[in-house]
Amino acid sequence: ETLTPIYPTTEGVHQLTLRRLTDEVLLQVAGVHELLPVESADDRNFPNLADAILFLHRPPPDADVALLQEGLHPAQQRLAFEELLAHQLSMLTMRARAAAHSALPFNVPGQLGKQFLANLGFKMTAAQQRVNEEIRQDLLRSNPMMRLVQGDVGSGKTVVAAMACLQAVEAGFQAVVMAPTEILAEQHHQSFSRWLEPMNIGMAWLSGKQKAAQRREMLARIKSGEAAVIVGTHALFQNDVEFEHLALIVVDEQHRFGVHQRMALREKGETEGCYPHQLIMTATPIPRTLAQTAYADLDVSVIDELPPGRKPIDTVAMNQSRRAKVVEHVAAACREGRQCYWVCTLVEESEALNCEAAEVTYEKLQEALEDLRIGLVHGRLKPAEKEKVMQAFKAGELDLLVATTVIEVGVDVSNASLMIIDNAERLGLSQLHQLRGRVGRGSEQSSCVLLYQSPLSENGYKRIRALRETNDGFKIAQIDLELRGPGELLGTRQTGLMQFRIADLVRDGMLIPRVTTAAVKLMKESPNSVGPLIRRWIGGKARYREV
Repeated sequence: ETLTPIYPTTEGVHQLTLRRLTDEVLLQVAGVHELLPVESADDRNFPNLADAILFLHRPPPDADVALLQEGLHPAQQRLAFEELLAHQLSMLTMRARAAAHSALPFNVPGQLGKQFLANLGFKMTAAQQRVNEEIRQDLLRSNPMMRLVQGDVGSGKTVVAAMACLQAVEAGFQAVVMAPTEILAEQHHQSFSRWLEPMNIGMAWLSGKQKAAQRREMLARIKSGEAAVIVGTHALFQNDVEFEHLALIVVDEQHRFGVHQRMALREKGETEGCYPHQLIMTATPIPRTLAQTAYADLDVSVIDELPPGRKPIDTVAMNQSRRAKVVEHVAAACREGRQCYWVCTLVEESEALNCEAAEVTYEKLQEALEDLRIGLVHGRLKPAEKEKVMQAFKAGELDLLVATTVIEVGVDVSNASLMIIDNAERLGLSQLHQLRGRVGRGSEQSSCVLLYQSPLSENGYKRIRALRETNDGFKIAQIDLELRGPGELLGTRQTGLMQFRIADLVRDGMLIPRVTTAAVKLMKESPNSVGPLIRRWIGGKARYREV
């Protein structure tokens, strides 16, 4: 006699049918092959695989139901451990494969880097210097660098990326810097042009919205090698893009790219059996347990220091009922010569989500604040229109910019010191933190106002409380992981990469250090078990691990 299981059903398939089919399969479970190392099972007091499966499908009447509901029963933990182990092994396998490839070493004295730093006008932070040295050492080797650089908003990742590109250029190769949005790619292009053109380093810019003549000119510069540093969006993947000698790929906000896009660019850079070095950057801090699991195939560097003089951003939460007060606050700030963002969370009206559209907000603010210069930017504008508004805001020709979340990453206007986020309860914590990071980039004390609609959900309240209590992106990322799970944080929901069948990275986080140790040991001592474990849990998805 057992407790009765309730299975998730599909239309036309009933509980009785599922139980009958499961009964048939469970008769064969005794023959399932045990792949978990004996010491891992013993160390954790795990049952063997067959017993764990049988217990979970047909729990005895005296089973601890509370423990089962929490996912913490040894039978569940046994399966979670093996699933996490399979994912870790797939990453380590990819890491070993990548290490076996050849790459071109950039064995240069670093004169271009020294010249760049002398021209920069400010000194790199100790954290930037440490990460720069880690990258420099990687690029001296003859196997491909695979490094993730994570740093909080405004920590100075772009300068570190520029130093890596200069090492490639000095060695006689090309470097690519790829960003997920036109706005961010354009900003990188402007920064790199400002830094590198005075050093007589050829630049090229590729985007999906370029006119044919300009695109042809850029493609010719890239193919001939006249352009040593190429900045662009997904347009860099297209078949007609040919490089003279691509040896370094920098990918910004890599979780926003599709898996196959990133693979395509790496394959473009392969010449005569040599793969390009890869530097991946993210301003979305990743909690340690998640980084150990999702990026086990990469070396991880952390820029954990902000440039001196940065002041923490004051964050306040206000109910929509006090909206008029917020508008008055914006008016006062702009009249003092400060610039402000007003971020709307949707482009068009949606009664279901109860969010004001950017267009409507723009019109209402124009009526209320007639003396202010107000601009509007959202994802549906043509790139030229968007760029015109952004440049006007940067130049101080606009007081207030009404925008959607297209400004989430990379936009840098040092005079902007007030951010209003409308319907803040609609956004995830990491996204809210990214948006908030658009202010506080100058010497002024900056503020962020979270306008929310009542009633707040429990998670909505937790998100807003976290933002009010801390400016630390790593603390925020850990809370976001607990609230939303890993898929949202890594941007891998669409690929299914981090969608575990049994394991839960928040609940089972304490297993990960032991999983990491077991994976390394298994690779060394029992390599024949590695492939079957990966196939059992990941199957065809293992191809994604090559990214």
